[in-house]
This record gives sequence, C-alpha cells and structure tokens, in this order.
Amino acid sequence: MKLLAFDTSTETLSIAVRPGADAPLLEHTGAGGAQASAGLIPEIQHLLGKAGLALQQLDAIAFGRGPGSFTGLRTAAAVAQGLGFGAGVPVLAIDTLLAVAEEAHGLCGATRIVALLDARMGEVYFAAYERQDGLWQVRQAPALGRPEDVPGLPGWTLAGNALQLHAARLPAGADRVEALPTARALVRLAPAALAAAEGHGAAQALPLYIRDKVAQTTEERAADRARKESLRVAEPK
Repeated sequence: MKLLAFDTSTETLSIAVRPGADAPLLEHTGAGGAQASAGLIPEIQHLLGKAGLALQQLDAIAFGRGPGSFTGLRTAAAVAQGLGFGAGVPVLAIDTLLAVAEEAHGLCGATRIVALLDARMGEVYFAAYERQDGLWQVRQAPALGRPEDVPGLPGWTLAGNALQLHAARLPAGADRVEALPTARALVRLAPAALAAAEGHGAAQALPLYIRDKVAQTTEERAADRARKESLRVAEPK
C-alpha cells in the first residue's frame, strides 16, 4: 500500500510516506503545536516529492484524530479532509492513543498497553489496548482523568509522553515506555483501519475531542509551568 500519515496532536509534528511494500519509509519530525499548521502541507509535499508520488496514487491518508491538542487536531483533520477530497483518496481517522500503543509495541514488544498523553491542567488522556493475532483490541476506550485515575493493570505497560511529568501520581510497579503517536505507527495501523467496515470518506475525517474545557486559567498555567520547571531542575546533569 502507498500511504501518507501524519500526526499533530502533541508538541511534535510527525509525517511519514510509505511509497510501497519494498520501499523504505520516508519520515519527517518537527515542531508541532501552533507551528504545525504552517509546516504540515509543505513537508507533506516534500516527502511525496522524494517518494515520487502524487496524492492521487495513494491508497489512503491516515491521521491522528485525537485526543490531543485542540489546535493540532483541527489542523490534522482539515488537512486530511482537503487532501482526501481533492485526490479522491480514502481518509483514515485513527485514535492517537492507539498510535501510542503501536509505537510502544514497536519499541519494546509489549502487547498489553495502557497508553496515555498529557492533557495539561493536571490531567491525562488514557486508554487500554491488548494486541491479539496482530490486531489491537480496545480494553478501555479513550478517557480523560487525573493520573490517579489511570488503571494499574498487573502485567500491563504504561506508555506515553506524560510518564515523567506525572511519575509520582501514576500506578506504581508497571513497566514504562516513553512513546508518542508517530506517523510511522499510523502507517502500520492503516491497513487494518482500511480493512475495517467503517466509512473512510473525507467528510468523516473528524477530530476526537473528549474534553469540554479548552483553556487553563492564569493560575493553572503558572502552576503547570512551575511543575515542569521543577522536573527540569530535578533531572540528573
């Protein structure tokens, strides 16, 4: 399959193009957040050019639909819709937490993973996935809560980008793997997503929001900065 995948749900922009079964994966990683909207389309064009592919030649476009940064999710969905409509290519909206689980599996081989992403405001997004016969099964759907709400399942691995930030508040005793929802993980997930029965029209490429409150107060932002600064100071030199 010829695939384009991208994720802008975190502070890291991740793009990948798979030109074909025997061709190496082409990847780009850059600054996400507010900068993702400016860099996403030019980098997609650059990677497709390196791969010698036109959009119309793709079998599918995959993107991380959320949960994650509100601005990042809107950016990814809008770009996926535009490219999909313009090229007449199926669009795959894939959960970012599932992409975290897939990335962690690639890093450490774990098959039972509680994936989590920093949701700011002292909270995390989390979900639980188990890999069976090469496919992921959802054991807990994506949710929003405090780090203390993350289930501590015996024999399961915690994976995500919030492990250090909330280290003392997460379940103790579990293996931990730093992982992001990368585009290469989305590429690996795309064939199963395309084979699923759900529709893959560009109009259905919508973000997944599971939070109502979209901004912190001034005091909450100050506390978040102070917490991150304390972690930075505590890091071994």
